Amino acid sequence: MSSVMQSTSDARRRLYEWFASTPGRLVLEAELEQLNRILPNLFGYYVVQVGRLSPVDMLSHTRVLNAFIVEIDRNLSECPYPRVLGTPSALPVGSDSVDVVLLPHVLEFEQNPHQALREAQRALVPEGSVLISGFNPWSMLGLSRLALRRRGLAPWTGHFLGLNRVKDWLALLGFKVTGIETYFFRPPLRSERLMSRLRSMESLGARAWPYLAGAYLLTAKKKVTPLTPIRPRWSARRGLVNVGLAEPSARGAIHGAGIHV
Repeated sequence: MSSVMQSTSDARRRLYEWFASTPGRLVLEAELEQLNRILPNLFGYYVVQVGRLSPVDMLSHTRVLNAFIVEIDRNLSECPYPRVLGTPSALPVGSDSVDVVLLPHVLEFEQNPHQALREAQRALVPEGSVLISGFNPWSMLGLSRLALRRRGLAPWTGHFLGLNRVKDWLALLGFKVTGIETYFFRPPLRSERLMSRLRSMESLGARAWPYLAGAYLLTAKKKVTPLTPIRPRWSARRGLVNVGLAEPSARGAIHGAGIHV
């Protein structure tokens, strides 16, 4: 394994551990609530999730026919979907072959986050959707990073990206932003009791200061403008994935799409 891939894998493992903590679990619950509203409205043949945040199934509400995971850390626990080993900046996925790409807190821990977006753009079919979750640097959670990053623990070691920067990158790659959801307005405290007492900050923050939320979920669609009109020609979808870690689950009968395990 290359040093870059090992570094990314280590960061994802620490992030995985943080999402099991009290603040991490609450952020994840809020994120899943947003995902579970959005995913049922996206359709197609293939959805790929790049990296995992916890054992929780983030794709449980998808209506896309086949789902699989690009696993950044090979040492994580089993999951209900086929898994392939890869990195966000070099997805083991064919071009123009995926209908939905989910990037859950991926960009913050990539040495070249713009390349990760380029890879998502390459993999998506025209009109395909990318979903990007991230931590807001201009929030109580984001400002906590300034005090905690010296500890060398995720998520505080990540490079939090503001919404406007991500939107600018997407625009350069020909994406159209179709939705932005913000969530989690509490400070990232470890005390379950204190976090419960501060629960009212969620509804207040959503109404009064939505752009000071601790995290966001952005949805964008890949737009392609052909140079000349062409007649559509129906053909089989190009091969999807060429390396693997585990046998597909019953849900994802993807062997016919080019997965080799």
